[in-house]
Amino acid sequence: MRKIIAAMNMTLDGFCDHTAGIADEELHQHFADLLKSADTILYGRITYQLMEYWRTVVEEPTGYKSTDEFAVIMDQIPKVVFSRTLKKLDWKSARLANQSLEKEVSELKQQAGGDILVGSPSLIVALTQLGLIDEYQLCVHPVILGEGLTLFKNISDKIILKLLKTKTFGSGTIALYYEPASRTTSQEQP
Repeated sequence: MRKIIAAMNMTLDGFCDHTAGIADEELHQHFADLLKSADTILYGRITYQLMEYWRTVVEEPTGYKSTDEFAVIMDQIPKVVFSRTLKKLDWKSARLANQSLEKEVSELKQQAGGDILVGSPSLIVALTQLGLIDEYQLCVHPVILGEGLTLFKNISDKIILKLLKTKTFGSGTIALYYEPASRTTSQEQP
């Protein structure tokens, strides 16, 4: 069965902001390698529209090998977009989800193929609440942002995670790899 991997960049104070991290060559190579190990990525509308930027890099490469490679891989990987407002997509590798998140993801997990990445905070929260995330890969950047979108703000259950490994980047960013170890619902907590 395919794994569902939540992959997200975060600041040290826990905010998800696409523009706040240290997006150097090493980080782009890390995410290019992650995309190579997967064959589907799930997005919500907002993150999907942010990621459309990479189409422009494919058309006009930056000259930085890992950045340009990331753009090509991002352009090619199949994307499933969950949106109530988008009616059509014009990115050839993207399609709108036509079922509920739980049903779509459950069916994708049963299909043959590589890992399924989740790259939107709202989807990570929803799939965490459904107990469908198999692994969290959080890149924590040495940046204190002070405000923004927190990743786990709507989680009411206590979820214990098991650290699988870490990876340290030259920038001071640390990738933390976790899997769920146990879960306690808010009704079970004292």
